[in-house]
Amino acid sequence: MDFTFTREEELFRESVREFLGKRLSPVWESIDEKNLIPLDLIMDMGSQGFFAIPVPEEYGGQGGSFTLAAIAAEEVGYHDPSMATAVYTLLNNSWPYILYLYGSEEAKGEILPLVGSGRCFFGIASTEPQGGSDIAGLRVSASLEDGVYRVYGEKIYISGVREALEQLDYGGWLLLARTGRLEDRHRGLTAFAFTAKRGGSIVDGLEYNILDTIGRHGISTGVLNLKGAPIEPKYIVGGEGRGFYIAMEGFNLARILVAAANIGSARWALEEAVKWSRDRRLFEERPIASFQGVSFPLAELAVEIEAARLLVYKAAWTADRIYVRKEPGVKPRDLAFYAAASKMKAVETSFKTYETAMKTFGALSYTKEGKLGRGFLGILSYMVGAEGAQNIMRYIVASELIGREYVR
Repeated sequence: MDFTFTREEELFRESVREFLGKRLSPVWESIDEKNLIPLDLIMDMGSQGFFAIPVPEEYGGQGGSFTLAAIAAEEVGYHDPSMATAVYTLLNNSWPYILYLYGSEEAKGEILPLVGSGRCFFGIASTEPQGGSDIAGLRVSASLEDGVYRVYGEKIYISGVREALEQLDYGGWLLLARTGRLEDRHRGLTAFAFTAKRGGSIVDGLEYNILDTIGRHGISTGVLNLKGAPIEPKYIVGGEGRGFYIAMEGFNLARILVAAANIGSARWALEEAVKWSRDRRLFEERPIASFQGVSFPLAELAVEIEAARLLVYKAAWTADRIYVRKEPGVKPRDLAFYAAASKMKAVETSFKTYETAMKTFGALSYTKEGKLGRGFLGILSYMVGAEGAQNIMRYIVASELIGREYVR
């Protein structure tokens, strides 16, 4: 067994850290305060190869691996612990890859090079007001009218609405819509590469608004109101009626990068707590690190983060076995356990890290000057949902462990 990264992966991490240290670390608090990732930063990240990392170069991607994508997500999470830029990064790696796998040649050729260069946002639009985890129960409908699908209904809690529809000239989502009957459940869903904005113009039949979230302010969360928005058949991804399976595969990949980003943010929070424990002095000028009540919880967190990080990279390695190296006998379903387990472990470890770090800082952590609160509210978005609620991760792990026929 070899737990080391390759030379290529180490060089990639070094270049990512150097870039983010100069371009992201100095501005991440401003991003959170101003509710905006600067457009020039998005463009620079595109030119540096942060997006569409696993997509082959002939389709405008970076021709890399999911391990490299996880490295990028982890480092972005570290340099922007509020998670805003990390969310932007992980979405524009996982869902473009699904488009590469199952999209038409025309759709891939049109969208993927724009994503890879940073000129197009491409995320996921699945959640609806009646619920997010029950993908099979989605109600937004798409019907074929005069050779074009018309989409009706509402999507909510969608990341990247402002970025896709206001900041960039191109933007969209892998959108799930019901092309069959509601009682067909998962068999009636179709995935579309919905390019909601093209060449600076938003498509007809689409209205939107931005929600006021409590954290992760730099990337928007919004609502899409679809009132007959048109989608040409060439934008179907994976075939009509296959949307549920396409989405499940995409969520597995996205969860790995979510987990990596949470580990990056947790690393930052732990480092801040360690520095504070050395510098903060009480009782005859003793550093608070000298008290076991402070140092032991930090030690436990270091172990938890390392364990979670190993699980994350095992999940990324498994994805590479399936999609990059295409090893015989390894199938996409084999990723479900590790993807869900890595998100479950990484998010909860990150949450515990922030809880302990904020207790270590005391009252200062309850102020914006203390910085930790921005990171805590960022990772909280994944504790309460986003790419699947934590109990859904437990359900997936239990199903893979015990058997789907037993866990209902």
